[in-house]
Amino acid sequence: MEKRPLHRAGRKVSVVGLGTWQFGDGWSHIGEGDARAVLEAAAECGVDFVDTADVYGDGRSERIVGEFLKDFRASGNERPTVATKLGRRGPQELAAFTLDNFRAWTDRSRENLGMDTLDLVQLHTPPDAVFASDAVFDALDVLVDEGRIASYGVSVETCDQALSAIARPNVASVQIILNVFRRKPLERVLPAAREAGVGIVARVPLASGLLSAKFRADTVFAADDHRAYNRHGEQFDVGETFSGVDYATGVAAAAEFAGLVPEGLTPAQLALRWVTQQDGVTTVIPGASSVEQARANAAAGSLAPLPERLLEQLRELYDRRVRAQVHHRW
Repeated sequence: MEKRPLHRAGRKVSVVGLGTWQFGDGWSHIGEGDARAVLEAAAECGVDFVDTADVYGDGRSERIVGEFLKDFRASGNERPTVATKLGRRGPQELAAFTLDNFRAWTDRSRENLGMDTLDLVQLHTPPDAVFASDAVFDALDVLVDEGRIASYGVSVETCDQALSAIARPNVASVQIILNVFRRKPLERVLPAAREAGVGIVARVPLASGLLSAKFRADTVFAADDHRAYNRHGEQFDVGETFSGVDYATGVAAAAEFAGLVPEGLTPAQLALRWVTQQDGVTTVIPGASSVEQARANAAAGSLAPLPERLLEQLRELYDRRVRAQVHHRW
């Protein structure tokens, strides 16, 4: 598994990580034993970057990851880098992003994860006003000085937010949606991050599963699955669900995408390899709900570069099918 530097955090991480939104006790309904098996399988395959958040299952995801980390502490082996998030436990307004709240939220995450100092804490898709607030980033610096966190970053919705975060001198990482159907970050965000030495954590790499090419027009999702209830942004930013692509358009585009998959790869592996091949990406964080999925995702971290002809075909597919829906929005 290739490792890439998070320069400002002073560490290297696997190019394929593991997202753990699915370990929350909501729509995915993964048992703790199955979640633990996914973590173990990913680690065995070289994955050493795990992404979670304090609101995933109201801390359930963090606690599962924390239990997993106990084995590393007991054995003395080097444990994975863990990134968590804060900022969604209070109202989504600037007044809630205070040092006192940050202390309380990070203390809760430290307890959940069993860590004295959190490796990487990311603001969790905060409102626009946060990015312009010196006080917010000063408070994060205080958390570093106090030893509560080792470094910090920001998870964003838009490219403009990403660029604002990258301009902050102590931001170590920007987490942003990037996939075959969401390409706008390639234009300005990735070059700016490379120039500044800021890590890029690519999330939603499979466009909520569209790029696995397993869905059909008549696929039915559970009522508590965001792919059923958030298609028009009813609960949170619509760009988080199918990357903002209309479902019918996405299914049709994914069918074409599947037709371009090289022999020996799955559509998901092609999608992940495309992300990791983009200059400036540090790590990509697909979720996994089974051991088999975790292993298949990890295998994308050691694939050969995709040929230029295939990259051109994928670019043409985006331009023809998807660009008009998403490129101007985020």
